[in-house]
Amino acid sequence: MRQAGVLDVGCHSALLTVVQRRKSGAIEPVLSHKVRLRLHQALGPDGRLRGSAVRSVEQAVGEAVDADPRVLLPEVFAFATSVIRDAPNRDEVIARVARTTGVRLLVLPGEEEARLAYVAARHWAGPEAGPLLVLDIGGGTVELAWGDADRPGGVLSLPLGARRVTRELLPGSTPASERRLDRVRQQLRRALAAAPGLPQAEPGVRVLASSKTFTQLARLAAVRGVSQRRKPRSADELTLRDLRAVIPLLAAVSGPLRGVLPGIAPHRAEQSLAGALVAETLMEACGADTVTICPWSTREGLLLEHLGMTAAGA
Repeated sequence: MRQAGVLDVGCHSALLTVVQRRKSGAIEPVLSHKVRLRLHQALGPDGRLRGSAVRSVEQAVGEAVDADPRVLLPEVFAFATSVIRDAPNRDEVIARVARTTGVRLLVLPGEEEARLAYVAARHWAGPEAGPLLVLDIGGGTVELAWGDADRPGGVLSLPLGARRVTRELLPGSTPASERRLDRVRQQLRRALAAAPGLPQAEPGVRVLASSKTFTQLARLAAVRGVSQRRKPRSADELTLRDLRAVIPLLAAVSGPLRGVLPGIAPHRAEQSLAGALVAETLMEACGADTVTICPWSTREGLLLEHLGMTAAGA
């Protein structure tokens, strides 16, 4: 059985995932080991990773690759997401991690992350899936990919991630007034309007959302539906109407307290409001009334390609 491994180092965790491809074609997990990180708490004003953050990355990568000596690891593809990719001192961080752990982190351009998210979403959706539009809200960037084949026909990466928008437009972790929310919406709408070739959810196009941001918002919306005593939406999808309904819940409390809301992870609480505003304006701009939550993204796209289960990896 063929195996593949990916080490994904992001703002909130370093996650080692090893899977194997069975003869039947099914993917079977072999190992999953997560080490929690809090890199957003150790960013300088210019996005530079401070010494404490670099040390935590070194420790997390070392712990991840030594996770289980009983497992014979394949060659592991190790990559860092935007929090390291966009840091002014990223070369220093990568060099220190390599020197300490023997693992050299690669950085993927946003457009490559978008392509891989599409590859993963296409495989997850199944062979009968028609045209797809894939939306992925990360910490630093937003990725979009679309097409009707194994490979996307177009990709975009925009600097509108939830962490970035929080730092630049919603700092302070305090409750946000409707006036402030409208100002942020206006800035996001202007940025999306300026994006070249923004795809549209035309009739027949299935819109998939593959990110923790969308997943958490869908869970919050589903629980709110139950609490409002109306027929709830499944957490497997998120409508623009339900998304707009949960934004006031997030805005009414300070950042840390958002973590007590159903579906919102404490370590992502501070950026959850910004993520919701980005999701709202993104769905508006693309003409998407509903998105289906896809649990696969860039990491799974890499695994699929390394297992030879896509056109690019065959």
